[in-house]
Amino acid sequence: MRRGNFKVRILIFIAIAAFAYLRKCSQEEVNPYTGKKQAISLSPQEEIAIGLQSAPSMAQQHGGLHPNNEYQAFVDNVGNKLVNNSVAKETPYKYDFHLLADENTINAFALPGGQIFITYALFSQLENESQLAGVLGHEIGHVLGKHSNERITNANFWKVLAMGSSAIDMGGVAQQIGNGSLLKNGRGDELESDELGVQFMINAGYNPEEMIGVMQILKAAAGPNRVPEMQSTHPDPENRIEKIREAIRKYKNAS
Repeated sequence: MRRGNFKVRILIFIAIAAFAYLRKCSQEEVNPYTGKKQAISLSPQEEIAIGLQSAPSMAQQHGGLHPNNEYQAFVDNVGNKLVNNSVAKETPYKYDFHLLADENTINAFALPGGQIFITYALFSQLENESQLAGVLGHEIGHVLGKHSNERITNANFWKVLAMGSSAIDMGGVAQQIGNGSLLKNGRGDELESDELGVQFMINAGYNPEEMIGVMQILKAAAGPNRVPEMQSTHPDPENRIEKIREAIRKYKNAS
């Protein structure tokens, strides 16, 4: 009986795994803005809705919006300049740029659909407009790259697989594999967003070399012992600098 039950559990797991895999394959499509093949489960309208719904709570976690209207207008101007001079303008996404009041956390991030945030802690460290353009261009790259959408889709795949593997007491293993995969994909997303950011900077007339300055600011902020939150799932700044230099050569030669 025990042996028979185990065989049944194995068959259940295989069926669930096959379902999860086929569903993920059916969700694969080519990103029209990057040319990358991705498993995507959310429509642009759903991405926008998630971003708008999540934006207030994300701002609250960082002390709300910064009260200086001039600083906010500066962020808006740079962000909109990047959007209006790139493929971002042709997307259905609605871009909003938010300067957060947080003076302690060096961070910038994007929600699905175009909600983009930068903390005052990072903003105050930037040395010029081009560096701000580098940060915001990188975050626009996350939106165009549909990185949150892809991670949500991957997370759902591993969630279903973990549910099936629990039938044979392997749920924890599947969960760990899924988490590792998602982390790896996240690092690849950062490099892709760096490259897109370089492209957007060049198109908008900014100096892409200043993105290297942003990496140096992040590295200095980390110090010998502390890792800023912005770098928690990011590649090492030195590795990013190397890739950024490659992207600068690529897009400057193209232009």
